[in-house]
Amino acid sequence: MNAITMVIGSICILMIAYRLYGTFMAVKVLKLDDSKKTPAHELEDGKDYVPTNRWVTFGHHFAAIAAAGPLVGPILAAQFGYLPGLLWLLIGAVVGGAVHDAVVLFASMRQKGESLAEVAKKELGPVAGFCTGLAMLFIITITMAGLSMVVLHALENNPWGTFAVGITIPIAMGVGLYHKKTGNLKVATIVGFILIMAAVFFGPYIQDTAFGDWLTLDVKTLSLVLPIYAFFAAALPVWLLLAPRDYLSSFMKIGVFIALIAGVFVVNPQLQMPAFTEFIHGGGPVMNGPVWPFISITIACGAISGFHAFVGSGTTPKMINRWSDIKPIGFGAMLVECVVAIMALVAATALHPGDYFAINSTPEVFKTLGMETVNLAQLSQDIGLDLEGRTGGAVTLAVGMTYIFTEIPWFSQAASFFFQFVIMFEALFILTAIDSGTRVARYLIQDFGGAFYKPLKRVDWVPGNIFASALACFLWGYLLFSGDIGSVWALFGVSNQLMASIGLIIGATVILRVADKRRYMLTCLIPLAYLYVTVNYAGYWMVKNVYLNTAATGYSVLNAVLSIIMLALGLVIIVTAVKNWFETWNTPAVKLNRKTA
Repeated sequence: MNAITMVIGSICILMIAYRLYGTFMAVKVLKLDDSKKTPAHELEDGKDYVPTNRWVTFGHHFAAIAAAGPLVGPILAAQFGYLPGLLWLLIGAVVGGAVHDAVVLFASMRQKGESLAEVAKKELGPVAGFCTGLAMLFIITITMAGLSMVVLHALENNPWGTFAVGITIPIAMGVGLYHKKTGNLKVATIVGFILIMAAVFFGPYIQDTAFGDWLTLDVKTLSLVLPIYAFFAAALPVWLLLAPRDYLSSFMKIGVFIALIAGVFVVNPQLQMPAFTEFIHGGGPVMNGPVWPFISITIACGAISGFHAFVGSGTTPKMINRWSDIKPIGFGAMLVECVVAIMALVAATALHPGDYFAINSTPEVFKTLGMETVNLAQLSQDIGLDLEGRTGGAVTLAVGMTYIFTEIPWFSQAASFFFQFVIMFEALFILTAIDSGTRVARYLIQDFGGAFYKPLKRVDWVPGNIFASALACFLWGYLLFSGDIGSVWALFGVSNQLMASIGLIIGATVILRVADKRRYMLTCLIPLAYLYVTVNYAGYWMVKNVYLNTAATGYSVLNAVLSIIMLALGLVIIVTAVKNWFETWNTPAVKLNRKTA
């Protein structure tokens, strides 16, 4: 199969889904009404609640949700062949991910932009609210530390990347100040984008200078710098740093993948990976589990992700200008992220299987596969880096994209530049999610702490904001600095999809209350049924075959206990929700409409 066929077919499917299913969700299911004020207008405070241009909000939202998942997930899932990943990306994103993101955003905005934990408390009761908040705080802490580790390894001893990523901070603040003062988004966008691109291309020239030496940072230094930066991103007004930085970063994110799409059309590479590999039944070198349930667990954000619920009930609902903006921002951004994931899958499967598995497995394991590399030696020489055994997916994406770009005659001698550029691009991609994730963690801490000290719950109380931001950064910063996150990182895939299940549970509850036809809740129940079974089976499989298996390399009683706790929290929430659904179903529609009006 050639790449052009996959890309064109996928984009057409996603565009049709947005036009038809997205409109159905917006008009029929959620009944979006622009005559009503959004929380951004109703509670405008100039800090968190700020009515924001649709495309700026889209840029922020897309930049925040599109982290490591759509980049790394499809790379790792390529172990099973190109077809399982492609099918799950398209089906999962349309039926599950886009619906999840839209309904969570809608549910949060109905409750004045509050977190999903607060929404769960009001929709399902205090027990479900507490369990949701506990699950969210656990998952967001693990996620921030895990994403930061990817950034650490991308920027470690890399002055070019550190400069290009770091310079976006003052540029974004300048754009935010200019837009706030003048309201001229076009000029702010053009100037900000030109400055960022200039910084990217200027980066290589500082590597051998005194300034470059100053920016050559080790892991421990970076693990202190990142939480400090995140503190300011979480505590400062959203219009000053977080929103303009994410907005500008989204241009690079989308621009790089538009360039990759163009490169695919020029080169039209054949997908070297077969549709299915021998590892669909398990025992693969990248991940040991079978194609189901691990295709869904591994791809995560590219199809459906619980992390999106943090953003959709955190920063974004406090910025949306009109209710109808939920369609392009909630539903649409997820489909764009799916395109990103499909292009990452193309980059991975365009490599020869021997090259792919040599990068994504240790040399000792690769020797047992009976495979030979084809282009890896030449790619290593052109890039100037030994590529074997660089597991985790990030390097594979950079190599795959470099392989496609350098097939274009004009760029045939620029392999090292493209590789370093993509590594930097990945770091920037992930760092924007850390911005928003830390701010969401701040909201969660304020929600929990507000039960004991009421002023802390107020998002406009500066001392409370500073305290909660500092505590959020300390929690994941400690894990990052100590490296303890490595012992629980395997939990992220399962817990992330469990969080998505919780989002769909709350979405179904809200739809049952507001929709004209109660059967519309099937829009959430269908993906929920698949995802809940998948995540519970995956958790059971990991506990039985890995965490409590003394012969497995991932043996960990702690991970087993944490997995069981997470699945138990999900069980409490869904049992509470089912009880609530029966009670709501038996409530006359007229009485229910009065109650929810």
